[in-house]
Amino acid sequence: MVTVQPQACPYPTADRIQAVRKYIKKTWQTLRRTHSHILEAAQDIKVEHTPGRWVVYVPVREDLGQIEKALQAAMPVEEFDQIQLEVLPVRISQVKEHGLLYLPGDYVVPGGRFNEMYGWDSYFIQLGLLRDGEYALAQSLVDQLLYQVKHYGTVLNANRTYFFNRSQPPFLSRMVLEMYGHTRDRDWLQATVAPLRSYYYYWLVPPHFNQETGLSRYYSEGEGPAPEVLYSERDEAGRTHFDRVRDYYRRVPVDDYDVSLFYNRTQDRLTDLFYKGDRSMRESGLDPTNRFGPFSVDIISYAPVCLNVLLYQMELDMAEIDDILGHPSSVSVWRKSAEQRRKLIDQYLWDEASGLYLDYNFGTGQRRPYEFATTFYPLWAGLASPQQAQRLVENLPRFEAAGGIRTSNNVSGSQWDAPFGWAPLQLMAAQGLRRYGYRAEADRIAHRFLALAIGEYDRCGCLLEKYNIEHCTGEVSAEIQFGYSTNEIGFGWTNGVVLELLALLD
Repeated sequence: MVTVQPQACPYPTADRIQAVRKYIKKTWQTLRRTHSHILEAAQDIKVEHTPGRWVVYVPVREDLGQIEKALQAAMPVEEFDQIQLEVLPVRISQVKEHGLLYLPGDYVVPGGRFNEMYGWDSYFIQLGLLRDGEYALAQSLVDQLLYQVKHYGTVLNANRTYFFNRSQPPFLSRMVLEMYGHTRDRDWLQATVAPLRSYYYYWLVPPHFNQETGLSRYYSEGEGPAPEVLYSERDEAGRTHFDRVRDYYRRVPVDDYDVSLFYNRTQDRLTDLFYKGDRSMRESGLDPTNRFGPFSVDIISYAPVCLNVLLYQMELDMAEIDDILGHPSSVSVWRKSAEQRRKLIDQYLWDEASGLYLDYNFGTGQRRPYEFATTFYPLWAGLASPQQAQRLVENLPRFEAAGGIRTSNNVSGSQWDAPFGWAPLQLMAAQGLRRYGYRAEADRIAHRFLALAIGEYDRCGCLLEKYNIEHCTGEVSAEIQFGYSTNEIGFGWTNGVVLELLALLD
């Protein structure tokens, strides 16, 4: 058990908070991608690029000629000549060179090496844009995700070809309602219903749906090593993430799962199932952690707390949307689905003995006793009973550190485990605690994370992707062995969460 740091970082002064607000306001434009930025967006350091033009793929049902004219009008000739527009093949396996997937409107990228639009990042970015009065950009952000569902089949992990066959945690319905709260545009809201339902059923049919429990799981249908990991996540010795994993399996006994399913020791080779699990772990957005065993490659055997809580929220959101639009019969269907899911979450994911929500393994019929900050998601969604909420609050000291909420209580060398903390999990926990009346606890978490993030802004002049929550620092590279060890600057979702937490404390 990692001990709680008793002393938080000093809370920033009003002048320092104002300086960060100005930084965030400016950074939205730095992170914005428009048609005039298409060359910048197409450039990608995460995969190998042969000399020549950067490929931008256009959906089959779109007019290539019209898109070409629109880009030519928005870009200098010398930049347009550096991109190559192609119609996306019907089968993704026919893509010969990885490239950017075209989006018709403006969007915001996280920052650093993440120079494309990400699925769940966009929710927290949107919250920040709305707080900052950037309504048109917030609207466009949602519209680009809806466009992805329509033309690319789902909300993608991000808009590049190698991210096909996997999504990210589903926040799209929340984003739609957040936007509607500002615009009150019923016609637009009506137009979102079809893509929202399509995205919902992405999670409600196999392979994402588990019939035995009635709950859903993360599952990527892609095969083999994730290209962006194979090329870019190398250490100082030139070893890839997968090289480091093989070395781990050679040296360290593992009893979390049957290692032979994922690693062929005789051939010193990672199996096809390993790569399936690795890609599915990346769909969860928590890449990597040992939450589902080392490197989370057994994730496809689990009903995760986070995904099923978000689907519960989506069912409530769909009921709210249909209620606004005057479709009472649909409202009752969605609410019934949400109530059924709440019961299943209670049955399979609530652990009375520990007072935590834990992930459930279909194969073993057991909850995995791995304490992870997603245990607070049910508070955020309002599905916990008052008694369950009280148990979670009693367990709060197990997660709380000097800089906020610790991701997990296990130091694994992975970036989504202790001692690291990430902005989205701080916000979900703080909002959830506030929802159940635990204001002092929520405000304490908000204070701690804001003190850390703004304190590090004073040191380095930027907001960062992740932090060492124990030691209140953004210097994390030396402690990360698995995943990418860099700490990216920008940073989209940290911007949004800082603004939301400041609003929470007002």
